[in-house]
Amino acid sequence: MNNRYSRQQLFKKIGFEGQEKIRHKNVLIVGAGALGSAGAEAFVRAGIGKLTIIDRDYVEWSNLQRQQLYNEKDVEDKLPKAIAAKKHLNRINSEVEIEALVMDARADNMDNILDDVDVMIDATDNFDIRFILNDLSHKYNIPWIYGSCVGSYGSTYTILPGKTPCLHCILKSVPIGGATCDTAGIISPAVQIVSAYQVAEAFKILVDDFSTLRNTFLTFDIWSNQHYSIKLDKIETESCPSCGLERTFPYLSYENQTKTEVLCGRNTVQIRPARNIEYSFDQLEKQLKAHGSVTRNPYLLTCHVQNHRVVIFKDGRVFVHGTNNIQLAKNFYYGLLG
Repeated sequence: MNNRYSRQQLFKKIGFEGQEKIRHKNVLIVGAGALGSAGAEAFVRAGIGKLTIIDRDYVEWSNLQRQQLYNEKDVEDKLPKAIAAKKHLNRINSEVEIEALVMDARADNMDNILDDVDVMIDATDNFDIRFILNDLSHKYNIPWIYGSCVGSYGSTYTILPGKTPCLHCILKSVPIGGATCDTAGIISPAVQIVSAYQVAEAFKILVDDFSTLRNTFLTFDIWSNQHYSIKLDKIETESCPSCGLERTFPYLSYENQTKTEVLCGRNTVQIRPARNIEYSFDQLEKQLKAHGSVTRNPYLLTCHVQNHRVVIFKDGRVFVHGTNNIQLAKNFYYGLLG
């Protein structure tokens, strides 16, 4: 008899009934970097019924220090993180249905993904996406768990539509600037702590043990041995456009979505088309070989030109590495295409 989940079932708060509930639930993880890969492995080992992973990026050498699902071969193959994650997770637990989506998480492409999602895990690296998740959470009544980490610092907060203050209540608007992993670095213990809290809170939701959910915003600095737990229940406002009485879900508006952006301190610009388009890599390879060396796999094509590296995804998104100037990146890329 397979006793794969026996130790988890011996934990009384889960038990056999809780394990059955977990087996029929769907968790959505947005972002398959450090937090996303840690959370994904935990859910798959726990026997989640379905895991949906969204990520727009591919595996690079700097990821391996903390993004536990990936290895050197993934970097060499330039595998998208969602695809690499699915490959490794399938080897951990073949019983789990895993949907891997290589795409930019946006309001206009997530509607058909959320139908059967039970909880959303924030494993992103920017607040634009988090505010979109927040609005989607309240539009479709899906709990979501905020998480962030940089340096030795981390924070997490569980948001239940209709029961807790939302991200919009707390922050009012998308923060501008701030430290990132690419500017301040990060150590893996900070990642593991945030992920552990996120997964534990998700387990409580998945087994319907809502009374034990943490009702505070948790922050810590593992290097300085500091931990803070902040009560936010008085922050919620009836006028909040995301969770208040007259909701307008402002971050689901197309006008509020960034079309071209600098990626999290990486000296890289993402160019996103107004709608998804599927390139012919055969045609692109012929065209770009006139400018530099080209490599490709089924998911993306890379061209090295002078001091820049251009990465083109199947859905039409483009990364221009080597600049953080949006206009320069656009001129450079469209110049290559003639």
